[in-house]
Amino acid sequence: MEEIELGKATTRSVDPRAGVTYAWRKLNVFAPGKGICKKSPKAHILKDVSGLCEGGQLLAIMGSSGAGKTTLLNVLTFRSRKLDITGDIFINGRPVDKRTLAGVSAYVQQEDLFTGVFTVKEQLNFNAQLRIGKEVSQKERKKRVDEVITELGLSKCVDTRIGIPGRIKGISGGEKKRLAFACEMITNPLLLLCDEPTSGLDSFMARSVVKAMKRLTCLGKTVIATIHQPSSEVFAMFDSLLVLAEGRVAFLGTVEDAHVFFTRMERPCPPNFNPGDHFIYSLAVRSGVEEECRQFITHVCDSYRDGEGMEMDEKVNKAMEAPVHGDALANVKLPKSPYRASWSNQFSAMLRRSVIELARDRALVIVKIFQSLFFAIVFGLIFFDLDKDGINLKSVRNISGVIFVFLTNMTFSNMFGVVTTFSAVMPLFLREHWNGLYRTDIYFITRNLAELPIYIIAPSGFIAISYYMVGLRAEVEYFFVHLAVIVLVANIAVSYGYMISCMAKNYQTAIVLSTPLTFPLLLFGGFYMKPGTVPVYFDWMSYLSWFKYSYEVLSINQWNGTEISGFNNETNETVTVDVGDTIFDTLGFSEDNYYVDIGALLALLVGYRIIAFFLLLSKTYR
Repeated sequence: MEEIELGKATTRSVDPRAGVTYAWRKLNVFAPGKGICKKSPKAHILKDVSGLCEGGQLLAIMGSSGAGKTTLLNVLTFRSRKLDITGDIFINGRPVDKRTLAGVSAYVQQEDLFTGVFTVKEQLNFNAQLRIGKEVSQKERKKRVDEVITELGLSKCVDTRIGIPGRIKGISGGEKKRLAFACEMITNPLLLLCDEPTSGLDSFMARSVVKAMKRLTCLGKTVIATIHQPSSEVFAMFDSLLVLAEGRVAFLGTVEDAHVFFTRMERPCPPNFNPGDHFIYSLAVRSGVEEECRQFITHVCDSYRDGEGMEMDEKVNKAMEAPVHGDALANVKLPKSPYRASWSNQFSAMLRRSVIELARDRALVIVKIFQSLFFAIVFGLIFFDLDKDGINLKSVRNISGVIFVFLTNMTFSNMFGVVTTFSAVMPLFLREHWNGLYRTDIYFITRNLAELPIYIIAPSGFIAISYYMVGLRAEVEYFFVHLAVIVLVANIAVSYGYMISCMAKNYQTAIVLSTPLTFPLLLFGGFYMKPGTVPVYFDWMSYLSWFKYSYEVLSINQWNGTEISGFNNETNETVTVDVGDTIFDTLGFSEDNYYVDIGALLALLVGYRIIAFFLLLSKTYR
């Protein structure tokens, strides 16, 4: 840990008890040109945007679609990508960088993403364990969780599950939004930035969310939020208003001053009319009158720049002067690591969450196990007692077919079961990872460990039922070898499914990719094409196929040392013949490959998971 030292400038006196003042000056944002050569002119998104929000204030950023609200918030949160940005951003007279902002602020994003099986309190405890520094005791963490629950009015739903749409009924939209605030307020940040916190909520829920934001300002917090179409009651709760139009500042000041300004612009708000709607409509570019609208916007922005804007520029410049005495940031310390919790704390919290997710989503676990048991019975009945007529060409073909069917079933049933494991929750993972909750390796390892028992129990149950029903080799040592190989294949299929899941952008893409990426491995697995007959330009695929190695191992396990007895009429003696070698020649296998195949299966198990991890890691790069 180290204390921050943020810039040197002229000085001014600041009340050390005050909250932080977040100020920005002459922000210009350009989007890169489009096209292959990218030589087209850059789009000028924000134009000389200046402003500030002081401690204990709620600043609402408003404007019509395309005005630049989201771009400004992304710049202020250092989350803008592929944009050229110029200008200054200061907090309490100190220049800000991404690391500094992360240490003193929190960001509530528009989409609420949570672990749906968690209760409200479990979600907050999870965030507290990973976001509050390791120097804080568990007792103090729990105390902070209780404080946040009270501050944001979540006491009534504290033991209610958050919910998963269409699967688990949970808390309301307004409660979810307040929970999003609570998760960010766990660290007691000085500055809170919110991206359209009222979008998608009815007027009552929106009002309750803004009330929660106002309660935070009463605690001295600085709150900045983009707001889309606020109701009259919500609008009246704003302390300051920043109106953007065509990437320029049309107005920045108090709500009362906004009415005065727009009256001077000959656009007074009519009685009993929502001021927020009126201001946005007045500065919108409407269809059919685009040129007149743009002329009026230019007039308003120029009038603000030459009038109220000059006074605001003075305030901004003064806010960027370094304080003489201590202020709210004087004792702020920033961790060297982006993660506030230790590796062991991250591991225990993530493993607990992963286990709870599986334990509470019982239907999914039951379906996976029932599916294996169901197909075990079905295959056992279809291929019942194949060796009743002894060993002959027909029984060899049938048993070889059964072995390959087992491998195919284990592959597809387990691979499709995990192909959405990472892709379906990628937005939640990326948000939590970028917010510094946990490392990528922690997330990947704990998901693997939590799901591992299922992919041992399910294939074990499958073989325990079907093995003797089919009539495979009866000796117990051969049964356990068969069982071990099937469990190994099931987990290789899981590894391959993880790889596809981490490769895909979303779960729909992962599902579409699964079959075409798996079919070639199935085709060159040794059943449809005899080993050694694969065209040389496709031969490399067979080395990536677990079907090839497992089919050979199970065939050796089934036929090695198999003998048949018969009466030799010429010698009048009973003769015993080892037919294993003959069968291996027919299938194109060699018993010398037994341990090589097992080693190859273990290598594929580990190799596909390592590839999956690095694919997941690549998603976290910004």
